[in-house]
Amino acid sequence: MPAPAPAHPTPIRFGRLLLTGAAGGLGRTLRPRLAAYCQRLRLSDIAPLGDAAAHEELHPARLEDAAAVQALLDGVDAVVHLGGVSTEQAWAPILRANIEGVFHLYEAARKQGVKRIVFASSNHVTGFYRQDEVISPQDPVRPDGLYGVSKAFGENLARLYFDRHGIETVCLRIGSSFAEPKNRRMLATWLSFDDLERLVVASLTAPVVGCSVIYGLSDNTTSWWDNTGARHLGYRPQDSSEPFRAALEAAEPTPDARDPATLYQGGAFVRTDPFD
Repeated sequence: MPAPAPAHPTPIRFGRLLLTGAAGGLGRTLRPRLAAYCQRLRLSDIAPLGDAAAHEELHPARLEDAAAVQALLDGVDAVVHLGGVSTEQAWAPILRANIEGVFHLYEAARKQGVKRIVFASSNHVTGFYRQDEVISPQDPVRPDGLYGVSKAFGENLARLYFDRHGIETVCLRIGSSFAEPKNRRMLATWLSFDDLERLVVASLTAPVVGCSVIYGLSDNTTSWWDNTGARHLGYRPQDSSEPFRAALEAAEPTPDARDPATLYQGGAFVRTDPFD
């Protein structure tokens, strides 16, 4: 019987990999994991990053600062872009970090010759589809807030920079990535930390990705998203939310089907009040 395949069967190792948003929740999760795939890991955020390990470079930068982002991408082989506003907020911070910031990132990639970006998009790009629908990345976007709008902008910008400049991007519409699912909604949206790593590594190392948009989720029994169009990446989720189902359903009351957070895929994001 042949030996089992390694978890991440790829010979590719980058010279310098950039991780933005490295002080955030997913950034802290990926920081130690990405070390296996590069010689130098450059970390950026506006929040404290702690002490650098021997293989790390700390490079704080504000995404709205074009010159700082230009310097950030100097000598970089590929980017995992988690930086920016990650929740529904007022328009001004979203504009600075998620609109102007992602433009600065792609312009810097163009000028510095970076040819592969993994862009953390969000399931909230399509949050106003119903939970009784199954959709794919080919369906029109239906953002559930300003945050979702900003991620839709990032996906469109990635398409432009691929078509015009040949910069390949995998846009990851991340569901809910935590150590374990926290509520009933996450039975459909959960992405385990191990599957997050598998997804990011597949996005970095697949030979050809073009401009791909896929959903970031584990192999959950319940799913609203069809990822069959992502097979060219070689991503194969290995975890599932199903072992958590009984406990979550016992802990939470039966959801009210009239509640927009129950009706729509975006959950509570669809009824977040405006920020006046």
